[in-house]
Parts: sequence; structure tokens; C-alpha cells
Amino acid sequence: MSPVAPTMRDLLELEDLGDKIEGAGELRAIASLDDALKGSQDDTAAEERLHLLAPCDLQAVKAAGVTFVASMLERVIEEQARGDASKAEAIRADMTAIIGDDLSKIEPGSDGAARIKEVLLEKGAWSQYLEVGIGPDVEVFTKGQPMSSMGFGAQIGLHPKSTWNNPEPEVVLAVNSRGEIVGATLGNDVNLRDFEGRSALLLGKAKDNNASCSIGPFLRLFDGGFTLEDVCGLDLSMTIEGTDNYRLEAVSSMSKISRDPADIVNQTIGAHHQYPDGFMLFLGTMFAPTDDRDNPGQGFTHKIGDRVTISTPRLGALINHVNLSDRLPPWQFGTGALMRNLAKRGLLKD
Repeated sequence: MSPVAPTMRDLLELEDLGDKIEGAGELRAIASLDDALKGSQDDTAAEERLHLLAPCDLQAVKAAGVTFVASMLERVIEEQARGDASKAEAIRADMTAIIGDDLSKIEPGSDGAARIKEVLLEKGAWSQYLEVGIGPDVEVFTKGQPMSSMGFGAQIGLHPKSTWNNPEPEVVLAVNSRGEIVGATLGNDVNLRDFEGRSALLLGKAKDNNASCSIGPFLRLFDGGFTLEDVCGLDLSMTIEGTDNYRLEAVSSMSKISRDPADIVNQTIGAHHQYPDGFMLFLGTMFAPTDDRDNPGQGFTHKIGDRVTISTPRLGALINHVNLSDRLPPWQFGTGALMRNLAKRGLLKD
């Protein structure tokens, strides 16, 4: 695609993008897709093999939190447990008795949501997670830095001090600098429940670590056959397969998202905040695993070597293996390295 645009950022900035791609003529193939997919799941060092990168480069990597009711309750539980997984089951029962487990009919920011807030405040049960879950303002945070995301087949990293964590299967929107949503892909917003549960101020440490974000396998551009409306109807399947023969299967349905994805984008970019290189936006997940993997009452947590597959027919399958962030190769190819690479290939233009 380099003859069309030197970077993914520049590609997504093009107006009439589909027409420009179709009008580019025959593009030079640099490898077969089969070889790239095979190399992406090889165990040798990435720089020594052909492999797929995340389908973004200079874009900021942002994520929306607490956008599904199912995961909102679990965030409240994390907060109350202060990161201690052994307390989760008892707190879950107490919170469900107060607020129930079905807030799906509540429109965030509505008068009904405000009345629920008043009741919960009186009971001393209000939470910052409920504030962003059913309040007027969506939570949007920085998941990772430009150029830091891992692609299909890569290992993903957990902070070595985390003992309670999980994958988060999500749809990721590609948004250009004009705020136009131009496509969608899959992502794993690797989550450390113990860090964030101890304090919401540890969100950066819970979310942004070496290799802690994966995006892919490919970016599907919007056209007449695939639109944001189609995204809102996707069902994401996730399978976790452990080296201990553990297996977990789950489905996250985008139809159950409690906020309009277009509104999340509008709350992220506008007169109040610009992104000159665009951004990738994780839309959140309803996946909040509560089944015990080891000790009773502690729910799910990753083990080294877990294979995580996130898939949906219209976007493909994103596959990654779990390791510790400090065991993985350090992140070295950043924006400066990309600029030098483009200059070397003669792709930088005025």
C-alpha cells in the first residue's frame, strides 16, 4: 500500500479512500498472506521473521471503559475488593442485592440514571465506575503509545507483579483526524484487575505495559457492505486455552453496549480535543470472567502460555499468547524509528 500512502495514518486521512485504493492499479506484493500468517505465529525473534504488525502506526491508542453493564458491576467489585480476588464473591452478592444485575435499560446520562445515582448515594453504594457507566461522561483513557501495539500472533505482556488479570475482547474503531470513523478491527485490552482495583489512579499502570495491547489481524475499511451499524451487531467470540488444559469460551455481544459508539467518538475528539494523526479506539467489553480457575471465589486469572483467540466472522481472528512484560523483547521501534525507515525507503514527501 506504500504507493497509495506511506503510513496507515496517511492512508486513513485520504478522502474517498476506497476509490483511491481501487484506482491505485496493481500493487507490488511483498509476501504471501499465508507466509505472513505462518511467520506471525513463529517463536523466533520478530525481527528475524516475516510477521504481521498491528494495522495502525502513528495513531494514538485510546480506550473507552465501563461501556457494558455486565463488566460495570465487576469494576465496582474490583474497587470494593481493593484488588483482592478472594473478596470478590462476597462483594458481588452484596452489590447485586443493592443494585441488581440488570441495568441494561438505563440510558447513560438520562434522568432515570440520575435518580438511580441519588438512591445509591443515600445507601453509600455509589462508585466512580457507576459514574462513568451510567453518568453523562464516558471514560476514555490512553491504552498505549503510538507504535506500541502488538499484532496477530505476537506475545502479549502482563505486569510481573499482577496476580489477578484477564483479557478484554473488544472492537477497535479507526478514526482519522477529522473525527471520521473509517474502519474497524479487533483488539485485546489486556487488563490487570488487581492494580486498578487497588486504586483507579493506577489505571495507567494497569493498562499500559510492554506488549500489553494487541490489535488486528487486519483493519476492515467501511464501505457499502460494512458500516458502523454492522459493527454494533457483531458478536465477539473468545477462547482461552491454557498449557494446563484449561479452556474458557465466552461471547461478547456489541448489541449490548450501553453507549452509542459514535457518541464515544464524539466525546473523544472535537473542539475540546484534537488528534492530528487520528486514533484507534477500543469500545469496551462485556467480558468479566467470574468462573474460578484455581482457588474458590477468586475467579479467573491468566497463566503464562495462555493462548487467547478473539474472533468474529466479519473481522477475522486475533490470536496472541500470554507472557510477562519484562520477559518480552523491549519496545524499541517507535515514531522516530518509523520516520528513519520511511526516509530510507524514500517515502517521506512534502
